[in-house]
Amino acid sequence: MSVKAVGWARSFPVAQGVKAGRDWAREHLAVLGWSERAPETADDVLLAVSELITNAHVHAHSDAHVVLVWDGRYLRVSVGDSSAEMPAALLPDPERPSGRGMALIDALADDWEARRRPDGKTVTAAFSFELPGRRD
Repeated sequence: MSVKAVGWARSFPVAQGVKAGRDWAREHLAVLGWSERAPETADDVLLAVSELITNAHVHAHSDAHVVLVWDGRYLRVSVGDSSAEMPAALLPDPERPSGRGMALIDALADDWEARRRPDGKTVTAAFSFELPGRRD
């Protein structure tokens, strides 16, 4: 059994904003064929990329180090930042103007996890999709 995967990585400084990360991810989703064959899932991925980069910029006050990995079955979106504080999917609170990002990730992604690193953390959201005609 052979495992084939493709991936991309890029850092987005706080000053560059979330739009650059979303545009970058959109280009790679188009290369993978998700934009045409799975537009709803592609939209979910782009929203997740936006939320995770926003979390790195706003909550961690950090650059966002984004990695996309597609293995033919799952697209994993990983965003690393310099904060050791782990995220949580909070319940919406009308008294709090923010804090819904991880609840959104929880709703959109098939799975997500956060892992500590010596210099911060990485949050990974996984999205499953099998493109027609895939062969192992």
